[in-house]
Amino acid sequence: MAWAEAPIKEVTARAYRVPTDAPEADGTFAWERTTLIVVQVKAGGKAGLGYTYSSMAAVQVIASTLAPVLMEEDAFSIPRLWQAMVGQVRNMGWRGIAATAISAVDVALWDLKARLLGIPLPHLFGLARKEVPIYGSGGFTSYSDERLQDQLGAWVHENGCRFVKMKIGSKPRRDLARMKAAKESIGDSALMIDANGAFDRKEALLFAEQAADLGVIWFEEPVSSDDFAGLRLLRDRAPTPVEIAAGEYGYEPFYFKRMMDAGAVDVVQADATRCCGYTGFLKVAALADAEPLPLSAHTAPSLHLPVCCAAPRLRHIEWFHDHVRIEQILFDGAPDAKGGVIRPDLSQPGHGLIFKSEDAERFSV
Repeated sequence: MAWAEAPIKEVTARAYRVPTDAPEADGTFAWERTTLIVVQVKAGGKAGLGYTYSSMAAVQVIASTLAPVLMEEDAFSIPRLWQAMVGQVRNMGWRGIAATAISAVDVALWDLKARLLGIPLPHLFGLARKEVPIYGSGGFTSYSDERLQDQLGAWVHENGCRFVKMKIGSKPRRDLARMKAAKESIGDSALMIDANGAFDRKEALLFAEQAADLGVIWFEEPVSSDDFAGLRLLRDRAPTPVEIAAGEYGYEPFYFKRMMDAGAVDVVQADATRCCGYTGFLKVAALADAEPLPLSAHTAPSLHLPVCCAAPRLRHIEWFHDHVRIEQILFDGAPDAKGGVIRPDLSQPGHGLIFKSEDAERFSV
């Protein structure tokens, strides 16, 4: 049969600022709202949906820099379009806001392609699994011990999570007591901790030794994620049960290649809302597979689910409190967590998400 191109006719982006349900903080930052950037790409009578969690500035990058290179191009030619977007941001810098803008558009392009073909996005990627494990994530340093226990305990007892993660680092002297309180609420489930780069190398090493005594199995960003030598030091010298993880601030494949070449982590994290979309995520997955290293998806569980059904060596998706809440409020088709896993809806074309624009209007910027 003859191949029919689908020229792109429209690319739109809007920003929404969604308040958190309580003040939140981690080891190096505090916030009370999250900015969601939603993109639509239209071609062939269909619309693809993508999004990222970024700055409002991403809307301008999409409108003025990325959209012009996509118009009238074939929506099926995603690798070529991805490379064109990367080339277009060369002089403003690929990392950061530009990468998140590309991420949202790339996700929309993949969703559009699957909708044009009338197939679920996991089938387009190629299924390696029909369900993906999750770990509960939140436990912000701004929480009281009671709220910490309630949140982590609910992930274990209501959602069936075998792993939960809490934030540490803003008040290190309190963290051991907080971790003990967390363990009381999760029973035999495994505890993970995330410092968001709050410590220097020796502080982090001491903390890893103390955390191991409490049964901690994962230490995320004990030092800056750009400090590959420091991460390697922690990986080499932390107690054996404690895995070192990083990668959420990787924006382009070269970062992940350098991190793996440095032997910096036990587990690679990648975020499709930052690492240039599904296309970038699959590149990271291929690097991790070749290393070989396990891969974990950072936050945005609804968005990550389709590509994580395909990624080799995928361990789990982060069931991050903020993003779970936003996705369940503003997207029809957001997955529910049961038995510690989430499953894609393979009866729907694309990623199966529908943005509730009327509900979101009150958050519009």
